[in-house]
Amino acid sequence: MTRASFESDYNNGCLPEILRRLSETNDEKSSGYGFDPYTERAKDRIRKACDMTEAEVHFLVGGTQTNATAIDSLLQGCEGVLSVDTGHINVHESGAVEAFGHKVLVLPGIAGGKMAASQINDYMRKFLADETYPHMVQPGMVYITLPTELGALYSRKELADIYTVCQQYGLRLYVDGARLGYGLMAEGNDITRGEMCELAVYAFEKATGNDIDLPFLAHHCDAFYIGGTKVGALLGEALVYTNTRAPKYIFTIIKRHGALLAKGRVLGLQFDTLFTDDLYFRVSRHAIDMAQALRKVFAKHGLSLGIDSPTNQQFVILSKEQKQQLAEEIAFEIWEPLSDDRLLCRFVTCWATTEADIVALDEALAHILEVNT
Repeated sequence: MTRASFESDYNNGCLPEILRRLSETNDEKSSGYGFDPYTERAKDRIRKACDMTEAEVHFLVGGTQTNATAIDSLLQGCEGVLSVDTGHINVHESGAVEAFGHKVLVLPGIAGGKMAASQINDYMRKFLADETYPHMVQPGMVYITLPTELGALYSRKELADIYTVCQQYGLRLYVDGARLGYGLMAEGNDITRGEMCELAVYAFEKATGNDIDLPFLAHHCDAFYIGGTKVGALLGEALVYTNTRAPKYIFTIIKRHGALLAKGRVLGLQFDTLFTDDLYFRVSRHAIDMAQALRKVFAKHGLSLGIDSPTNQQFVILSKEQKQQLAEEIAFEIWEPLSDDRLLCRFVTCWATTEADIVALDEALAHILEVNT
């Protein structure tokens, strides 16, 4: 019997709608490298969803490749990129950004792994006040994730303030949207942090409603990507250049980074499907509903959240014994060990999470807690 899994949001194949369209079009002949009608239609659908007809859209194979390509394409060789310490490019991308010659300039994350406009302003003010700054790596970009690696959301005001500061100092703003759908569809929680969240170091203001949508994001950054890998696609991400033009040789740059598929229609067809009839947003909303069901299960069994997130990632505190027992029946991962011999564990929902998975977790927790009492 297969265990219920909350290990990640990319451990399934793909949405049945995508699989069906891949099968239906399998015998068709089309040009390669994204010069096919499905890719063109997908680009048009994304431009429409962003309410930005002039946006440039490119499809790449994965998140790390997309980040490395986008950052490298917008920076000069002497420029670096500002990121918080928990930012994906700083932690889980094997130095991909640095491999192409751009230093990651690290700021401490605040409020659930976010970056504040005031931090950028302080950094740039101090940087420019140093008379030796021409000898340093030059800040050229700000990198943020939406939602953050810890499941926090930016408000419209926060994003607008960051973009204003970036424009003030001539910095490009790039947004990593690996889980963008889950961030856009997240709403306020019905369980307050005071009831469940123990770890003050991770606490951030509880969402009372998500006020960022795709058009607002597109108009308040220079480039971002729409994650497909974690939101129902078999693979692939959509890189969108918005308030800045893509470099002249962007096609060549993408290929140079190993992010270009010869069978480009595989990516185009998936995003054409995802952005038909709001499928991308509907499956993202499903994952959020399942995450809220997770929270209720944890609350029912008296377990505390270590991080209060309104997104598809939920972080719960377990003892080592509870973790060991639960892992025999349910798949999830350790996020990090805590200083008091407990573990912060991450449970992730996605488009494929079912109510049966939630029930399996509920029953497994009931069993191990009963055994331990």
